[in-house]
Amino acid sequence: MSPLATKTTPNVDLYQNPISKYIDTMLNGYFARTLGRIFVFCLAAAFAVPAFAVDKSVEYALWESQAANVQIVRDDWGIAHVTGKTDADAVFGAIYAQAEDDFNRIETNYLNSLGRLAEAEGERAIWSDLRQKMFIDEADLKVKFEASPAWLRKLMTAWSYGLNFYLARHPEVKPRVITRFEPWMALSFSEGSIGGDIESINLNQLAAFYGNTTAVAIKDTDEELFREPSGSNGIAISPTNTKNKRALLLINPHTSFFFRSELQMTSGEGLNVYGASTWGQFFIYQGFNEYCGWMHTSSAVDAIDEFLETVTKKGDGYTYKHGKDDLPVVTSLIKVPYKTNTGMSERSFTVYRTRHGPVVRKAEDGRWITVSLMNEPVKALNQSYSRTKATNFKEFKQVMELHSDSSNNTLYADGYGNIAYFHGNYIPRRDPKFDWTKPVDGSDPATDYKGLLEVDESPNLLNPKTGWVYNSNNWPWSAAGPSSLRQSNFPKYVDSGFETARGLHAIKVLENKTDFTLESLNAAAYDTYLTWFDKRLAVLIKAWDTAPAGDPLKVKTADQIAVLRNWDQRWAVDSVATSLAVFWGQELVRKFPGEANRPSTISLTAVDDKFLASVRTDMLTALANASDKLTADFGKWQTSWGDINRFQRLNDDIVHPFTDAGPSIPVGFPSALWGSLASFGARSYKGSKKIYGTSGNSFVAVVEFGEKVRAKAVTAGGESGNPSSKHFNDQAQRYSTGNLRDVYFYPNQLKGHTERQYHPGN
Repeated sequence: MSPLATKTTPNVDLYQNPISKYIDTMLNGYFARTLGRIFVFCLAAAFAVPAFAVDKSVEYALWESQAANVQIVRDDWGIAHVTGKTDADAVFGAIYAQAEDDFNRIETNYLNSLGRLAEAEGERAIWSDLRQKMFIDEADLKVKFEASPAWLRKLMTAWSYGLNFYLARHPEVKPRVITRFEPWMALSFSEGSIGGDIESINLNQLAAFYGNTTAVAIKDTDEELFREPSGSNGIAISPTNTKNKRALLLINPHTSFFFRSELQMTSGEGLNVYGASTWGQFFIYQGFNEYCGWMHTSSAVDAIDEFLETVTKKGDGYTYKHGKDDLPVVTSLIKVPYKTNTGMSERSFTVYRTRHGPVVRKAEDGRWITVSLMNEPVKALNQSYSRTKATNFKEFKQVMELHSDSSNNTLYADGYGNIAYFHGNYIPRRDPKFDWTKPVDGSDPATDYKGLLEVDESPNLLNPKTGWVYNSNNWPWSAAGPSSLRQSNFPKYVDSGFETARGLHAIKVLENKTDFTLESLNAAAYDTYLTWFDKRLAVLIKAWDTAPAGDPLKVKTADQIAVLRNWDQRWAVDSVATSLAVFWGQELVRKFPGEANRPSTISLTAVDDKFLASVRTDMLTALANASDKLTADFGKWQTSWGDINRFQRLNDDIVHPFTDAGPSIPVGFPSALWGSLASFGARSYKGSKKIYGTSGNSFVAVVEFGEKVRAKAVTAGGESGNPSSKHFNDQAQRYSTGNLRDVYFYPNQLKGHTERQYHPGN
C-alpha cells in the first residue's frame, strides 16, 4: 500500500515478542505471521536463548532471504537500477548498491548525523558532535522509531539489513566506527539537504559558551569571501512553452562533489523513481517518477530563529523569564566520546534548554541565546520517501502538508502538464512586528510561535501565465517573471533573500521562448552569459576611457581593456577575457565585499564624472592586480580560462587533494557568483596555481513528461568511489562540457546497455 494512503494510520503492534517482530518485519508477508511466531517459539525453546538474542546465522539467513527478492542491474555507466518485490526490498537493494559504490561516504554521513564523528576523527570534531547531540538523541530516536507507521518501520529495518548484509559480505571493508546499523539510525538523517539546519549553529560560539576558552572567530579569508553561492537551480516549463507540448523539468543541485548517488528504485508496490540519493539515505531526494518530478533549491525562508533569554541563577540551577513567569532552565548531560592516540576518551557537557530550544551562545549583553528549528525526523523521513510515490499534483501537495522539508523550495512538473513552485515547507507563524532575522526577546510571549503557515499561505505558484517557474536560491518574487507574486502580500519572514546574478540570468534564458525541447533546456542550463559583469564592466571601461592620457594605470591596462571591450560576457575554455574578468571581479570583491552575491550595486544612471573619479583608481588598480596575478601564476595574463579552471579526481578522499602535477580537464563554466547558471566552485590549493572545483554542478538532469518519461543526466566524475573502477571518472568529460547522457528509465532502454545483473551478495 502506498505510504500516501497510510501516513496517518495509527501504529498498532499485534505482537510484542521481539524475535517474532524481527522476523515478521524481515519476511514482509512472504510467510504468514503465525508461521513466523511458531518458528521463533521453537527456536527459542530449542536453544534456550532469551527472546531478544537472535542467532547471527538466523539473522544472516534473513538478510539472504530479502536479497533474493532484489535484483540490481548496473548499466554501462555503473548506475544501479534496483528492483524489489516490495518497497522494503527496493530499499534493501538501493542501500546495498550505494554501499558497493562508496561505503565510506555513507558511514561518514551517519557519523555526522549521529554526532559520532569525533570517534573517528578525534578531538577536533567534539564541538560538531556536541551540536548534533543537542538535537539528535539515541534514546529519543529509538522511541520515535517504535512510534513510526508500520510501513516506515519496514523501510528503516530493510535499510539497516541492506547495510549490515553488505558489511557481512565484504569483510575487507573496515568501518571507522559503525560496525552495525540499527533501523532507528535512519531517523538521524531524514532530509537530504547538503547542510542540515543544525549546521547553522556557529561552532566557535557554541564552544565558547560550553567551555572552550581557546575558541576563536572564523576569519574572513578568501575562501569565505568567495565561497560558492549555496544551493541549486530548478526550472519547470509548461507545455505551452515547449515544442512537444509536454512539461519539462531541470534538476540541477549545487552541492559539494560526489555528495549523492545516482540510481533507480522500482518495486511491485508502485515505486518507480530515478534521481539523486544522498549517500546513506533510502529515498531519491531530487528526481522523478513516471508521473512527476521535483527539484529542491536552498531557501532563504526564515525557518530558524534565535531567542534572547533572561536567565537568573537560582540555587543549583537557573530560571528564565517568560512573561510574568520564572521557568526552570532544563539541563541534560551529553557525553561526547572521541579518539586519541592512545585510545578513546570522553568529554561531558551540561547543556541548557528553554521552551525555545538549547542554549547555543551568549549575547553581548550577557543574555543567553537559544535556537529553535524544525526537529521532526519521523515526519521528515515520511515526507522524503512519500513524495517519490506521488502520482499527481494533488498527491504531491498532500505530502507537502507534512511541513518537514524545512530548508528548501521545490520546483515541480508532471505528465498532466502542471508546473509549480513551492516555497519553504516549514514556516512558523509569527508576530510580524518583530525582526526575525535577529534574535528576538524570548521573555516576551508575543514572540511565541502560533503554529505553522499552511502550504497555501506560502508564496507558491501553480501554472503561471508565463509558462515557467524557476528558483536559483534567490528570492521568490521573480520566480515566474511577470506572473510572480508580490512581496508586499506576505509576511517579511517568509523570505529574507534577494535577487542574484544567477536569477537575472535564468529570466534571460526563459522569457519570450515558447519552443523549449529537452535538448534546448539542457543548453539553457549551461548558457554561457555572465550577468554579474553587466554594469560593472561598463563602469570599468568608462573609467578607463575618462582617465587622463598619462595615467600609469591607464597605460598599464590598455591591452586588457581592449580585450574586455570586445568580450561578449560569455565564458569559454579558450577565452582570455573570461580569465581576466573573473580575476578582476575577485580583486573588486576583495576591495568591496558588498559586491559579492549581488547582481549589482551600481546604477548606470548614477555614473557621472564625480562617481567615476571616486571609483576610477579602484577599478583600474583591480584590473592591474588581476593582470599581475595571472602573469605571476601562469606566465602571462593572456591565459585561456580552461588552462586555469580544472576538474580533477585523483582519489575518493572526502577532503580531496589537488595538484598541478596530476591529470585534470578544463571546465568552461565558472562560479555561480558571476551569474553562471552552471556552477563550478573552484579555488587554488597549497602548491597549485590552477584552480580546482569542489562544489557546484553535481547531479544534473533534464526531464520531459508525457505518456513516457524521457530524461538525460550527468554526474560529476562518476558513480563509483573506487579509483580502480572504470566508473570512477568516466563521466568527467561529459560533466565538464554539459553533454548529458540518456537515462535508461524503462527496462527496454537497458537492453544493450547492461553491464551486469545480480542479487545483493552475489
